[in-house]
Amino acid sequence: MRVLVLVLLAVNALFFTWSRGWLDAVTGVPAEGGREPQRAAAQQHPERIQPLAASAVAALAQRACLELGPLDGDAALAAALAALKTAGVEPQVRSSEQAGVWVVATIKLSDPEFRARKEATYKQLRLNYEPLEGLPAEQPAFVLSRHVSQAEATAEIAALDKRGLKGLRVLALKAPQTRHTLVVPQADGLLAGRLKASKDPGLAAGFKACSAASALPAASAASN
Repeated sequence: MRVLVLVLLAVNALFFTWSRGWLDAVTGVPAEGGREPQRAAAQQHPERIQPLAASAVAALAQRACLELGPLDGDAALAAALAALKTAGVEPQVRSSEQAGVWVVATIKLSDPEFRARKEATYKQLRLNYEPLEGLPAEQPAFVLSRHVSQAEATAEIAALDKRGLKGLRVLALKAPQTRHTLVVPQADGLLAGRLKASKDPGLAAGFKACSAASALPAASAASN
């Protein structure tokens, strides 16, 4: 009987020690079990957690394809990507090469009488011509043709030279550049509202609904 009493006392003492958490490091079994009061203690301002309003839940369920652009040049692309990274958005980038514009133009025709003689010559030869615009420093002058490359414009000057037309030159009206469009294929209603309301200069082009050309590839990429 005495042995039994001693065993019961030892068991009770051991349980008491364990229940106080004094043996957690030894046994590896926390006395608090699954309650983990330290997690509750670590919460900061749990009273501030508010459930989403019904309108916000509905907006999260909406999905729309949005696009930004066209953006001309790599600098505009970099600014837009930086703004979207700050917003936590990773868009799809669509890029295309835009051809430049070169023209075959006359030399400057500052003398009205000389300009009139040039016009008479072009009319006699039935050549189309128009006033040069977009390059104030090179005006007044006439444009005889437009081309997608400098080489093509140079070849045209050679052909006109064989017809006896002198005083012509090649001018670049527009340099070739890369044009970009950014696509967010599955924007929820809340994100769409944030993007359209953004005042970031990098997003100044403004988001709009995807065009048909952007929506089809975006939908295909989103499904993969």
